[in-house]
Amino acid sequence: MDLLLYDDEVARGWRPFALTRPIGELMFGAYTLRARAARATGGEAVGHITSSVLAGFDEPGAPPVVEADLGAGDRNRLFLSSRVVAGAPLPALPHETPALLQVEGQWAGLWVPSGTPVPQGLLDAVLQGVEPSESSTVVELPGLVLDTPWDLMSRSPEWTRRDAADFTASDLPPGVHRLGDGHVHIGEGALVEPSVVIDTRSGPVVLDRDVHVHAFTRIAGPAYVGPGSILLGGSFGDISFGPMCRIRGEVKTTIVLGYSNKAHDGFLGHAVLGRWVNLGAMTTNSNLKNNYGPVRLDVAGKTIDTGMIKVGSFLGDHVKTGIGTLLNTGTVIEAASNVFGGAMPPKYVPPFSWGVGSELTTHDIDRFLAATEVVMSRRDQPFPDAMRQLFRRAFESSAPLREPAP
Repeated sequence: MDLLLYDDEVARGWRPFALTRPIGELMFGAYTLRARAARATGGEAVGHITSSVLAGFDEPGAPPVVEADLGAGDRNRLFLSSRVVAGAPLPALPHETPALLQVEGQWAGLWVPSGTPVPQGLLDAVLQGVEPSESSTVVELPGLVLDTPWDLMSRSPEWTRRDAADFTASDLPPGVHRLGDGHVHIGEGALVEPSVVIDTRSGPVVLDRDVHVHAFTRIAGPAYVGPGSILLGGSFGDISFGPMCRIRGEVKTTIVLGYSNKAHDGFLGHAVLGRWVNLGAMTTNSNLKNNYGPVRLDVAGKTIDTGMIKVGSFLGDHVKTGIGTLLNTGTVIEAASNVFGGAMPPKYVPPFSWGVGSELTTHDIDRFLAATEVVMSRRDQPFPDAMRQLFRRAFESSAPLREPAP
């Protein structure tokens, strides 16, 4: 079965992430949403259907961005919303006719059996997230639908807890202290130094292959640390880190996609960070207002009430902060932005911004691309030409967001 994840109109508004990556490539628990969908459905993820800006998306292990083929295919096809956290097992699906899929009462996908053309009207309806005008069989799938980016942050820990069952239990190395009798996995090639504390009283801890945990680090579950990541000391809890991250300090209820650095002290809480983010020393975010009121986000000219008391920051791909940067409660920094100088930036920083505090200018796209090539080469990662073109399209399409407010 071919699995095609699509970004509907809601997903395409998930700032600051949707500008530079398909939503299926965001982490949730121990897996990306794409990998989780493939595991739950048994399908092979063959593509993302999303914004044309993301054509040419090229990341190791990720399927390409594609256009829907409406012809009769020789394999079953499952079009699934990227915002769906699919449960298993799949219910019985029709052998000869297409079916609309719902999760929690929301339109969530389209099933098309082999040898059957894709119904254009039904596909358009699910891509837009609207009520289909055509009648069809409707099948309810197990799982949940993520409505907002902060759902990632708030609901990820419970799924990290479930995901731990996919990893075998491990004995702890000498000198490592364990609190509680919960599940711990230490992957092949991982190094956990003496004087590390692993607290499983609130949930399991999974350290994937080749993870390195320095002495005097405390990890409280539920926690997942991806392959090759390094914890350099500090206190961590309710975390989900992708591959090749380098993290230090105090980090709570936070997702970091991968290849990102927070190598110095500072607090990061109730946050979601994209890929290739670099936080300067002592960068700190607030995740709670002094009046304990609900946190509001300012995003692309709109004010959004999250209804949550604890919300930190959302940083897109390739965001950089200078030393001593302070981020207000509910700050959103869009992709490829560079904020520095010690002054607190505004709560919304448009894509490709550069500057101190609220004195922001447009990041020079050629300089950004040159710096990105250097950054990625330091981790032995290529910077494909297709991704360069993607960032140029993202730069051009986001220009209105950088225009001064009237």
